[in-house]
Amino acid sequence: MAAYIGDIAEVAPCISQSALSKTADQIFSKDRRVQGIVMVNNEVPISLITRARFYEKMGTLYGYNLYMGRSIELIVEKEPLIVDYFQPITEVSKFAMERAEEARYDDVIVTKGNKFVGIVSIQRLLMKLVEVQVEFASLLNPLTRLPGNHSIEDQLKEVLQLEKFSVLYFDLDHFKSYNDTYGFKKGDDLLQSTAELLKRTLLPKGIFLGHIGGDDFIAILPHYDFITICHHLIKEFDQMRKGFYYDSHLSKQYVIAENRQGVKEKIALVSLSIAIVTNQNQSFDNVGELAEYAAVVKKRCKTVSGSCCFINNEST
Repeated sequence: MAAYIGDIAEVAPCISQSALSKTADQIFSKDRRVQGIVMVNNEVPISLITRARFYEKMGTLYGYNLYMGRSIELIVEKEPLIVDYFQPITEVSKFAMERAEEARYDDVIVTKGNKFVGIVSIQRLLMKLVEVQVEFASLLNPLTRLPGNHSIEDQLKEVLQLEKFSVLYFDLDHFKSYNDTYGFKKGDDLLQSTAELLKRTLLPKGIFLGHIGGDDFIAILPHYDFITICHHLIKEFDQMRKGFYYDSHLSKQYVIAENRQGVKEKIALVSLSIAIVTNQNQSFDNVGELAEYAAVVKKRCKTVSGSCCFINNEST
């Protein structure tokens, strides 16, 4: 799937700055499919001549006599959209739609190392944008719109190569009991609110955030500066969860629900556990080894009542 604008660029005719308008007329007349011609100077694109505006000029009362035998520079698009080969398709689409109305549907000129490589029509750009967005959406968790396991594994493989990294595993304790008591709709609302809290806190800092599934989330940091972040998240989560319980449950700090053995008992309110794994004092050879160690830290978190975080099996 193409992600860069250059991946969908197509060959287009070029003319030099010194060319006459009749040269463009010959190109347009020879191939009716050509909608734009690029003016170049030593392979560097300068302007765009669109079929529509070219013949609009020629079609005026004196247009043919004024322009046909003279320099093409008189009727070119002075400020065409020129983008680098490696600019994302999504970004270029935004640039294209922000242009003035009369130029919004002009072809986009693509360069590599400032040299002209091709053009992209708006039709081709928008069709490819839809494909990219559909593929991207398939990699997201449908409930939270966060990256799923495929993207998470790719990120973990990359972070293992870094000199410093921290992986934060988020888990909602007693979430099953909440679902059993309040229903799946409220459970989904709680998951979405948790995801929004994580997004607000982590994404502005450039931290990767993914949704493993269910009530499990993951954040990947290229450093060890996570203590303040974790304490903030725990404080905000504990405050947020108040809006998801009846006052009677909040005052008692528990609900009556079946445990995993099917026996009804008092079960604490949902809490946030954060299991943190770093390479500060140990190394990991692969994602599987990292995941196994994380499972141990997560299990330790589960033994603590209320929201908490553990770093490499040690409480903070």
